[in-house]
Amino acid sequence: MQAVKIRENIYWVGAIDWSMRSFHGYETGRGSTYNAYLIMDEKITLIDTVKHGFEEELLQRVQSIVNPAKIDYIVSSHVEPDHSGSIPFMHEHCPNATIITSQPQGLKGLTARYGELPYQAVKAGDTLKLGSRTLSFVPTPMLHWPDSMVTYCPEEKILFSNDAFGQHYATSSRFDDENDLPVTMHEAQKYYANILMLYGQQAQKALASLGGLDIDLIATGHGLIWRKYIKEILASYQKWSKQELEERAVVVFDSMWHSTELMARAIAEAFEGKGIRCNYYDLKANHYSDIVTDVLTARYLAVGSPTLNNQMMPTVASFLCYLKGLAPKNHKAFAFGSYGWGGQSIALVEEELKACGCEIVLEKIRQANVPTEADLRAIAEKVQGIL
Repeated sequence: MQAVKIRENIYWVGAIDWSMRSFHGYETGRGSTYNAYLIMDEKITLIDTVKHGFEEELLQRVQSIVNPAKIDYIVSSHVEPDHSGSIPFMHEHCPNATIITSQPQGLKGLTARYGELPYQAVKAGDTLKLGSRTLSFVPTPMLHWPDSMVTYCPEEKILFSNDAFGQHYATSSRFDDENDLPVTMHEAQKYYANILMLYGQQAQKALASLGGLDIDLIATGHGLIWRKYIKEILASYQKWSKQELEERAVVVFDSMWHSTELMARAIAEAFEGKGIRCNYYDLKANHYSDIVTDVLTARYLAVGSPTLNNQMMPTVASFLCYLKGLAPKNHKAFAFGSYGWGGQSIALVEEELKACGCEIVLEKIRQANVPTEADLRAIAEKVQGIL
């Protein structure tokens, strides 16, 4: 395991998790990385560690550059175990290192998880002189934990951004311009949608705090390092955090005997007929973490379910529960579905859409039994009436 040079005397020493397929219910089809960085200066500094289970990979990469016992500082940007999980292990191999963490939440969180270690808490504006380089610390609370912070090195114009601007993306390349940009941006959007959507206001505050920094490199906590497309990822974070929506629609449904599916197709075609691009998601075939990636920037959301045991389908309920936790904003939504006799599901879907913060723009569409061609035309006309 070899370190990867990202600047003179600055190295990526993290770990690649090729097999990870789930992160708290977020489907990670391309795996992930746990990024850590080694700065060689008068004071040798390790920025972050890796998830427990990957500590030997981290150690070997550090050892390819320096004896770990010579490390003076370990900066812990975030208490979550995918970043801090190897701190106790590295402490054993870096016995003289001081662990830098945020005040007060980082200190509280690390102590609770790993006990008493040689911690030093820092706050906004604090700096750490390494020799020819300086590190300054910027708290980014609730992006996405209370303890989160980023670290800036002005001499190198590097922002060590931890979870901000990251992607769950395993690749043997380390930089954005070494990979396919649309894939990288999609994974960045998916990461934001599934982890940070809830924290749009906090993201705006963080972007404002970083606005005056001269940044040539964004060294993320997961995925690729940004060096060519920094303006693009910063602009995307502005758009996503402001919940700026596009004239697009997302139709999400599950179906038992195809009646709700027929309705979903008619609704999708109604949007398309008005020139509004629509993506169509059957919950039997699509994971909700992929769907919310699309919902993040789509203005319209239609969710459908047949009635099962007086309830909506469990898949629909699960999707709406997941979406509600992400607190989407500014979406125009409506519910639809078919039923045999009770039809309770459609009202339940509508109530959940309201709870998600959506504006209901069309009376729920209820269809008894199998929709006829005339029924489907009428449904399409209702949908087009709101556009």
